[in-house]
Amino acid sequence: MEKTVVLITGCSSGIGLGLAVRLASDASRRFKVYATMRNLAKKERLLECVRGCHASTLEILQLDVTDPLSLAAAAQQVQEQRVDVLVCNAGVGLMGPLETCSFQAMKTIFDVNVFGTIGTIQAFLPGMKRRKAGKIIISSSVGALQGIPFNAVYCASKFAVEGLCESLAVILQQFNVHVTLIECGPVNTSFLANLQRTDAEGSALQGLDPQTRALYSQYLQHCQSLFRDVAQDTEEVLQVFLEAICAPCPPLRSFTTQFFMPLTRLKLTSPDGSEYVRAMHKFVFSAGEAQAAAGEFAPCSSGSPEGAGVSQPHLFVSETRGCCTRAAGAASAV
Repeated sequence: MEKTVVLITGCSSGIGLGLAVRLASDASRRFKVYATMRNLAKKERLLECVRGCHASTLEILQLDVTDPLSLAAAAQQVQEQRVDVLVCNAGVGLMGPLETCSFQAMKTIFDVNVFGTIGTIQAFLPGMKRRKAGKIIISSSVGALQGIPFNAVYCASKFAVEGLCESLAVILQQFNVHVTLIECGPVNTSFLANLQRTDAEGSALQGLDPQTRALYSQYLQHCQSLFRDVAQDTEEVLQVFLEAICAPCPPLRSFTTQFFMPLTRLKLTSPDGSEYVRAMHKFVFSAGEAQAAAGEFAPCSSGSPEGAGVSQPHLFVSETRGCCTRAAGAASAV
């Protein structure tokens, strides 16, 4: 049986590495994986993880998503001359008060997260359209649907990718090409450690007003608590990617967690944004106060991650069975 050809960007660590390993290790050898990374010096961890896998299931390629020549070269190295599933996973983060973000740092975020994603899709989309078949899977984030404090530039880049994919999804229906955004919450990977971040004690904050400095310090504490209590294991998140890869007709969005859905729903139930702004402010800066005073935040409902000390926004929400429909057999197939 012909293998499904999967090309994944950003495979030196985290979700990209884990997904490459899971697919390349498939017992039925259904996948040929092209695991790409900008710096091939970081390939040793991936090689160690796939030690013993059949040589025909994995190749590692150098790919810088911000370089059109690198994209073209990678496309040429795909021996099958086709990519059935494209996973755009490469991404970078930037955290801090907007006033402290340098132009170069902001440009890097957009170069990788937005233009890198666009360029990668451009490199492989024509072949999918010719064959009238393909899947484009984007590693996205709750920060693509919600404006998270002190992540303005990162959120702006991820919002842009959401718009890109919504637009493409409408057109690509005509070509039997499916676009899926995997909306991740906090994940136990090296992403948080590797993102560019303004140091709470650093000189960059010295020119800021005291209130902003205090709010940023408070946000960092909130962020640490959130990752400690709510962050998902990589394997749990990978399952959602695997289901999108295996599903015959995956949805535009699949969510790895229901924890943030109440805040996301506010953007639809209260389109003017005022309810969302108030709810996010309480969630980040005064969740404890709000829970005690008004009951607007409640502990995680069943089916959501249960985090000690972290309250889930509980606004205009009813119990659901989840936004990601589990593909039959996907859990055991890979």
